[in-house]
Amino acid sequence: MKFKILIAEDEEITLRHLVYTLKKEGYDVLGTKNGREAIDQMAHGHFDILITDIKMPEMNGIELLEKVKEKDPEIEVLIITGFGSIGSAVEAMKKGAYEYITKPFDLDELILKVNNIHERKILRKENVALKAFFGMNKKISIIAKSESMQKILHTIEGIKGSDCNILLTGETGVGKSLLAKIIHFTNRRKEMPFLSINCATLTEELLASELFGHEKGAFTGAIKTKQGLVEIADTGTLFLDEIAELSPSLQGKLLKVIEEGEFFRVGGTRPIKVDVRFIAATNQNVRSAIAEGRFREDLYYRLNVMEIFIPPLRDRKEDIEPLSEYFLQKHLPSSAKKIDGFTRQSLNILKGYSFPGNVRELENIVERAVIIETGSHITPESLPQTIKMFQIQTFEPDRIKTIDELNKDYAEKVLDLVGGNKSKAAERLGISRTSLWRILKEE
Repeated sequence: MKFKILIAEDEEITLRHLVYTLKKEGYDVLGTKNGREAIDQMAHGHFDILITDIKMPEMNGIELLEKVKEKDPEIEVLIITGFGSIGSAVEAMKKGAYEYITKPFDLDELILKVNNIHERKILRKENVALKAFFGMNKKISIIAKSESMQKILHTIEGIKGSDCNILLTGETGVGKSLLAKIIHFTNRRKEMPFLSINCATLTEELLASELFGHEKGAFTGAIKTKQGLVEIADTGTLFLDEIAELSPSLQGKLLKVIEEGEFFRVGGTRPIKVDVRFIAATNQNVRSAIAEGRFREDLYYRLNVMEIFIPPLRDRKEDIEPLSEYFLQKHLPSSAKKIDGFTRQSLNILKGYSFPGNVRELENIVERAVIIETGSHITPESLPQTIKMFQIQTFEPDRIKTIDELNKDYAEKVLDLVGGNKSKAAERLGISRTSLWRILKEE
């Protein structure tokens, strides 16, 4: 979005030159003839910079400075002064003006000062976003061996040039927040802020303040003006997890941002313009919530320009083995252990489990196994007893195993049980090592 500049200058020729020059530089500029007109304009819109002459009728530049800073502490003010009024300009800087420039001034010098203010505001905003962004790894990878996940990644590839709002649905723990990051970092906004908030973790009052910010004195404890995530995420992406938990009041405010690109801080009286892409997520049936009157249908359609359903892990078992290996490598460094992988029996147990907690539960299981395991492979003994209780031998009428296949399966499980030691496995099975070798080689 273009930076907006408000000019208060009572000399008509100077005002015209300033407006023309700064518009030519690409700024959005509005000129006013005095301080009162400038105050009126601020009541109807947001401005990033105010350029004001220090000597004007009715209201001088210092009075205007004080009033605009009271309304918007973040606006930067550039004072224009004659050589004989430098003392007043210094006073203005003590009251919060960014800098002053003396008449007659060089337009190139003015442009330089405005550009400096522009860059300073960008850096300040990026710094706030960075604090929320800190620790996030932009090199995000996702395990997508299953056909269903491959289709999702293909969909994301197809919309990477679009700014459409997206609704991610699926059970808790399937990876909605990870997918939101991938959507952002493959989009043209990838260098802009990516911020997120869980709508289910805060009270309505705190959530309103976190999302939309607040003005000084808006409520008890609001000792200074605060930017909200919607404002900080300007030009970037805001991820709203558990969107169905938003109160009806906040749903209405969010709808206004999406439809009109503007919002009011809590306790604020002027609209703030933003350009934000929204990605929302929920594990609830939103249509049921709409039918029950808990969620606005118009907000649903604004967020659901593109819906992406992420299937549960139990429906994409092809992803379990590569995910397990990924989480093993993720948690190994902190353990100071040398674990080369999983035994076949361990993987079979994981593949046979239903994972009600989905990918998040799988990671917890692998992290626990790394802590417990003392050998070179993750064995069934390192897996929780609860998931081993879920193992069920299935019988498929269209795929009946031969005796040789059953013998091979059983021999492999025993071999896994003894950590891959063929001599011990043969002894447990009551056969020779050569017989075991022959069984394992059966095709």
